[in-house]
Amino acid sequence: MNQRTNEKFIILLATLASAGMMIENILMDWEFWVPPVILGGIAVLWVMNLSERIDYDIRKEVYFAYAVLLLFYHGIHKSSFFDISLAVILVMVSYAILNSFYMMNALLMEFFILLFIHLFNLPGGTPIELSRVTVSRVMLHTAIVLLVYYTSCRTIHDRLEDEEENRVREEIIVANDCSMEDFLTNISHELRTPVNVVNGMSDLLIKKGVGYEADSIKNAGIRLAFHIEDIQDYTECKRGSVFLEEEGYMSTSLINDVVAAFSMNEKNNDLELIVDMDPNVPSMMRGDIRKLHKIFRHLLDNAVKFTRKGGIYIKMYAEQTKYGVNLCIEVTDTGIGMNRNDILLLTEGMYQANKKRNRSSGGIGLGLYIVYGFTHRMGGFVKIESEKDNGTTVRITIPQEVVDGRPCLKLDESFEGTVLFHVKPDKYKIPKIREFYRSMASNLAEGIHVPLYSADTLYEVERLMERINVTHIFMGQEEYEENRKYFDELAGKGIIVAVFVENGFRKEENSRVILIPKPLYAYPIMKVFSDEPDTGDINSDESKAKPVFKDVKALIVDDEPMNLVVASWLFRDYEMIIDTADSGREAIRKFRENDYDLIFMDHMMPEMDGVEAMKKIKATARDLDREIKVVALTANAVSGAREMFIKEGFDGFIAKPIDTADFERVMLRILPGHTAAKGGDRG
Repeated sequence: MNQRTNEKFIILLATLASAGMMIENILMDWEFWVPPVILGGIAVLWVMNLSERIDYDIRKEVYFAYAVLLLFYHGIHKSSFFDISLAVILVMVSYAILNSFYMMNALLMEFFILLFIHLFNLPGGTPIELSRVTVSRVMLHTAIVLLVYYTSCRTIHDRLEDEEENRVREEIIVANDCSMEDFLTNISHELRTPVNVVNGMSDLLIKKGVGYEADSIKNAGIRLAFHIEDIQDYTECKRGSVFLEEEGYMSTSLINDVVAAFSMNEKNNDLELIVDMDPNVPSMMRGDIRKLHKIFRHLLDNAVKFTRKGGIYIKMYAEQTKYGVNLCIEVTDTGIGMNRNDILLLTEGMYQANKKRNRSSGGIGLGLYIVYGFTHRMGGFVKIESEKDNGTTVRITIPQEVVDGRPCLKLDESFEGTVLFHVKPDKYKIPKIREFYRSMASNLAEGIHVPLYSADTLYEVERLMERINVTHIFMGQEEYEENRKYFDELAGKGIIVAVFVENGFRKEENSRVILIPKPLYAYPIMKVFSDEPDTGDINSDESKAKPVFKDVKALIVDDEPMNLVVASWLFRDYEMIIDTADSGREAIRKFRENDYDLIFMDHMMPEMDGVEAMKKIKATARDLDREIKVVALTANAVSGAREMFIKEGFDGFIAKPIDTADFERVMLRILPGHTAAKGGDRG
């Protein structure tokens, strides 16, 4: 029993004993003034217990003192002589749960004191006539009391030993957790460092055009980096040590990253990806953007992994709440599905619900468990709906603070247009895909308040063109190819015709149709609505407007020579002026001799680690009346690492392997004055 339960148990026994004592007092015509005292005493015990104003250790002593006094009062009477042993045993057994040896010793002593008072006719006692029977009974009672005393003490001893073992075990667990943190930090650093080199050097080879082999090397490096992150994230979810790093983020960036990741995965060539984003989702929210990225990645990877044909439908919307919004993300696939037992195992943390299923599909099977861990840590919940051979829908809901409540997608109020959506009903072998496209189109049109008409055949297109003033036509590649001349003519007449196409599709030179590369999502569609129509293709990758940090002088500090090569090559691509140092001491010396705008500092280096080097550099900068920004560029990326580095005094944090999106985001934040030049404006 726990402390609170033990206390209630003791008071309940004391109450029952007090009631029995008052009844016996009345029946035996003992001292008339005692029952009110007993009643007052038990009332005091209950008040102490319920109020909890007095410390537990003091309350425990008061309970015991009350029991000792009650026992003495009962045992001092002649009629209770042969009941003394029974009363002592009851109190001894009851109070043994308080794990106190001195209480057992005090009760045993009280037993002998009462015996002596009666047997030797001491003051206050009543003489007992000694006989063989009396002596025999006294000896028997004494033996029983001693046996109960020994048993109680032995029980207390064993219980205290167990508690000590549990305490030591908990200390070991805590120590192991700390060791695990150190292990994760070290293993993360040791694995991420070579992966960073592999990815960086493969990028360099790709730039030089050495062939497709470099792409394979880079893809393998990216895959390995993801697996390292997954093992780390899984361990942190299992231990309940997930650390949230919340910041403001653009809601559209979530979708853009999902589309970019899907487009880069060569396994997705035969699958359709349809992204349905509610235009009324707040444009900027506050949360852990990195955890949300990982949740999206795992949901998408899992859907692709178990989908052989058809596609994936992603829906993102927000529900208004008092604290902000509930961000809702649904990922539906047309894959093999799961049965109830698989879903139950996933919810209970058995990440390999079906080992054969995972082995046949690749991956290490941690994705959904990490999704559960991250979502619950952020105060949300996960729901899975699935049928065997009929696809799966994973729905997550995560509360987010609203930073900017304006809709993330909005047309100019002056826009006036009517949209025609042309997709053949028999085009897709799996009907769900057609429904996904229809839902995406209708939800987007409703969200931005644009009239939308659907046409399954060319005949319906022609009839609608006669009846209404169509300004925009969105259609699939197959529909366009079947009637290319007709739609080219419409585009030539000023009607905007946008075609969703596979990579590599080419149009006629004089055609004015707009090509939108798949996968289809809201941004390129909104660009068609908002931009002046032209004959160019809509590029769905916003990241190609690459920032340039021209003439920014940067020092890269790392004890790994290949890391210096990779980072130098990557940063020079942003037109930065790069210098390197292979230790913290060299970095301090170079900082004194040169004028840098920025220092990228590795964490784990011999002799002087990155934190110590950063602090000495910043102290030197204050002495020299100079300003310097120091960014942690490290493979130490366990949960909470970014927060730790920022608290230590770093101005930013970039994990290895270096992700260009993270790099650009950090640079734009700490060097806003160097962002005027964009990739499209390079001279």
